[in-house]
Amino acid sequence: MASRNRPRPIRRPLINKEAGGFDQCWATLQSAMTDIHNKNASKLSFENLYRASYKITLVKRGEDLFNKVKEFETEWFHKHIIPGVDELVRNNLPSIALIQMTTSSSHERREAGERLLRGIRKIWEDHNTSMNLIADMLMYLERSCAETKQASVYATTIGLFRDHILKYGLKDVDGSDQPFIILDVVIAVVLDLINMDRDGDIVDRNLLRDITGMLEQLYETDEEKENEKLYTTIFEPRFLAASDVFYKAECEKLLRESDAGSWLRHTRRRLLEEEERCVTSVSNFTKDSIAAVLEKELVLAKMDDFLAMEGSGLKAMVDNDREEDLGILYQLISRIDKSKNTLKTNLQSRVMELGLEIEQTLKNTDFSAPTAAGAAGEAEEGAEGADKPKALGPAAQQTAAAIKWVDDVLKLKAKFDSLLENCFNNDLIIQSAITKSFSDFINMFERSAEFVSLFIDDSLKRGLKGKSDEDAEVVLQKAIVLVRYLSDRDLFERYYQKHLGRRLLHSKSEIHIEKELVRRMRAELGNHFTAKFEGMFKDMELSKDLSTNYKDHIRNLGDDDRKSTELAIHVLTTNFWPTDVMGRGVLQDGDTSRSDCIFPPSIKRLQESFYKFYCQDRSGRILTWVPSTGSADIKCFFPKVPGKESGPLSKDRRYELNVSTYGMIVLMLFNDLASDESLSFEEIQLKTNIPVPDLTKTLTSLSVPPKFRVLAKEPLTKSVKPTDKFSFNAQFVSKQIKIRVPVISSTSKVEGNEERKETERKNDQTRAHVVDAAIVRIMKQRKELTHTQLTTEVIGQLSGRFKPEISLIKKRIEDLLTREYLERMEGDTAAYRYLA
Repeated sequence: MASRNRPRPIRRPLINKEAGGFDQCWATLQSAMTDIHNKNASKLSFENLYRASYKITLVKRGEDLFNKVKEFETEWFHKHIIPGVDELVRNNLPSIALIQMTTSSSHERREAGERLLRGIRKIWEDHNTSMNLIADMLMYLERSCAETKQASVYATTIGLFRDHILKYGLKDVDGSDQPFIILDVVIAVVLDLINMDRDGDIVDRNLLRDITGMLEQLYETDEEKENEKLYTTIFEPRFLAASDVFYKAECEKLLRESDAGSWLRHTRRRLLEEEERCVTSVSNFTKDSIAAVLEKELVLAKMDDFLAMEGSGLKAMVDNDREEDLGILYQLISRIDKSKNTLKTNLQSRVMELGLEIEQTLKNTDFSAPTAAGAAGEAEEGAEGADKPKALGPAAQQTAAAIKWVDDVLKLKAKFDSLLENCFNNDLIIQSAITKSFSDFINMFERSAEFVSLFIDDSLKRGLKGKSDEDAEVVLQKAIVLVRYLSDRDLFERYYQKHLGRRLLHSKSEIHIEKELVRRMRAELGNHFTAKFEGMFKDMELSKDLSTNYKDHIRNLGDDDRKSTELAIHVLTTNFWPTDVMGRGVLQDGDTSRSDCIFPPSIKRLQESFYKFYCQDRSGRILTWVPSTGSADIKCFFPKVPGKESGPLSKDRRYELNVSTYGMIVLMLFNDLASDESLSFEEIQLKTNIPVPDLTKTLTSLSVPPKFRVLAKEPLTKSVKPTDKFSFNAQFVSKQIKIRVPVISSTSKVEGNEERKETERKNDQTRAHVVDAAIVRIMKQRKELTHTQLTTEVIGQLSGRFKPEISLIKKRIEDLLTREYLERMEGDTAAYRYLA
């Protein structure tokens, strides 16, 4: 127990001993640092040096050691480094753009500049290597600095290069009192070499990258904040500013001496070069910044001037299909503007200009010139054509104009579709802009709805005969594209309904293609748009079955008289078919009277027989015969002409004529007429009750064209007048057995001015009812709305069919107020309330 409590002797203070140890340890370290700078570090024992540093730091003399190291390095710079730097810079000053010595050539500047940078690089590399070794030697001191959040030995000693080399000012240079800072000189040389590189000179890019890398490793202070690198704070701003000046001048030169295509290619090449330069010479951190400079000076600054250049600007690029130029332009504009407003606006403007050029070309084109299709343009398909090309008549000229307009629009559309895919990467912004411009100029053309319907009509009637499914698909796709652009879809529906009716009744197209087109219209525009078309298809299918069943019915009756005449019937629903197809005699606007045609007795008996058959399973139905849209095949007998001993008139002749229903009625009048008798126009009209306009066209078809002159007319003129007389033409001869007599002026042709005005008037009447229904539907749901709100909702609901004018909506609102569907709200005349 006594030994356990024995007091221990007091330790002696170590101050004096350790003080002496510091000097000894520092002497060791100082000697080692000298060897390191002199590149004799291989003989040093870093273990012993580390212990010396450890001993000093352990007795809390680390700060003294830190200061000693700093003083040593500072003194080393002044004695051994700065004199060499001074000499290096002075010997190479003629190369520096900072001095602006115009007498030196680029070759002299490049060689002297690179010598200067190599010298700086050598000093930096030596210093950096030495500081790394010294930092390893003072590792324990470094750890102590980290614990006290003090700048490390390495950061401080590296910073000495910044403070005593790069920020060193050369005095008395070239007689100037203003000192030259080494860092300014170095940066000026680097920028000068970069500009030489841009101009095509060969420079040492690795040397440039080593210098910029040095600036990336140096900071403004020893705290080494990431955003305070010398590269970021000093070099990069100067590099970008110098680049701005360089490329601004280059763009001005391009504008003076080059064209738009050269500008585009040069700009793209410069962007790639600068991107590569950031890898080889500068820094990846500057990639976005230097790209922004090029985008500003080479793209944005003079873009409008380049695009407006005559012969090479955007207009020339589009017109001449310079896809490479347009592709580069798209890439450049995409860099500076995600909305691509400049490209979008210029393309829209060009589309509009080209679209209006199509319309102007149409007005300046003479369609009356003789063409091989002239005869066909004057008559329905299948008629005998003329041996020689004929000049187009007024109706055929208008049809040709419609086809040309649509073809030109489709060619323009194909052109921009190709540009969109090949140049603009199917960009949705560009696509929407082009689509809007197409829609605008198409709908500015007042006859676009009619022309589109005529194009489809012509394509389906003539263009697809004998063609493959692929060809049919092309036509269908074109048709849908055109319909998609139309804003007055209700007017197009009216024209299409008329043309479709003619095609169906005369079997002028393939029914499966017709149905496919309507199916696509339904998918594009909705069920309401195609409801009437589908009703027409249904009528045709039912009529086909009805005709077959009626033939079976007649066959079972064994009635030879009725069997001698075959009947193919089309029972049409009035609501589905247009009045043009149903005939003038059905209903006139504002008049419920009917003008019934007088059929021959044999046809009358056939009609009565069919009506009885039809009503067997259908009570309460009313059938109205429409002779204006039908056709008939008539077997005609022409006896030999007395006195003719040779030639075709010397023997009997039999022909099968295909004529309109009116033509059949007229021809059958001559069955009971003697060969020397005739009928006047008025007598024929009285016996048939055919409307005068239709009778005039029918008699013209049968008596005027030489190849179809089965009736003789007195006098023999090209027009039919009420005073003319008609007789059976016993001397009619034809090389063909089956003859199709053309219909003069088909209703599927382009309308005349008066017909067009009447169509538009009827369409406006329909629109008024549609607007009324929309207003009532909206107000019934909303109960109360302001005038502005109601107008906006009506336009929104009807935009799929047509764009109602504000004046029309206002007029219909006033009418509904008068009819007491609506009332004005008290205290607010611009608001309405629905009246149940």
